[in-house]
Amino acid sequence: MRILITAGGTREYIDPVRFISNASSGKMGYALAEAALVAGHKVILISASDLQPPIGIDFVGVESAEDMFNAVKKFFNRCDCLIMAAAVADYTPASPARTKIKKSGKPITLKLKPTADILKWAGKHKRGKGAKGQRGKDKIVVGFALEDKALRARAEAKMKEKNLDMIIANAPGAIGATKSTVQIKAREGNWKEIAKATKSIIAGYVIRQAENLLR
Repeated sequence: MRILITAGGTREYIDPVRFISNASSGKMGYALAEAALVAGHKVILISASDLQPPIGIDFVGVESAEDMFNAVKKFFNRCDCLIMAAAVADYTPASPARTKIKKSGKPITLKLKPTADILKWAGKHKRGKGAKGQRGKDKIVVGFALEDKALRARAEAKMKEKNLDMIIANAPGAIGATKSTVQIKAREGNWKEIAKATKSIIAGYVIRQAENLLR
C-alpha cells in the first residue's frame, strides 16, 4: 500500500521572522510513518515538523498550510491512503508584512483569513479512477479530531462532513504527551478506545485498520 502521511503544526507567517503556529510536535505523524514502514508499505511524509524523518520514507518538508495543501494535491493521486495527522492552521494572516514589523509600543491589528480545508478536499476527491472511464478503487482518507468536549459526537460529525473513512479523536492533553487516550472509529464500525497508549501503539493500530479498510 502507498500511504501519504502529514505531520506537524504549520507556520503562518506574520512577517519574515514571526509566525502563528500551534503546539503540535509532529510525533504522531512520524509514529504513523514508522509503523507503515514496519508493515511493509511505501510512505510519503509531508511534514511541518523539525523532527528527523525516519529512514526509508520519501520526505517532503513544508511550512505553511498552503504549502501542505499544495504538497497533498501533488502526491494524492500516487497514494492508496491519506492519513492527515498534521495540525494545519485554520487561519493565516491576510496580508503578511514583507519586512519585519518594528516595535512601536502601540497595539496592532492582525487580520486573518481561512486556510483551505485539506481534509475536506481529500474526502471529495478520493473516488478512484479506473481505465476507460470505469470506476477504480477509492482512496482511504483518515483524519484526526482534537476536541475539548463532546469528543465522539464532534469527531463523528467531522467524519461525515468531510467524507472520511476513519477518524482518530483525542483531547488537548494528548499534545506532546508520551502516552494518551484516543477514540477511533471507522466509517462502518463502532468506536474503540485505546487508553493510555504510546503513539507507536496507536499508530500500529491505525495502520492495521487502514489495511482492513483498503481490502
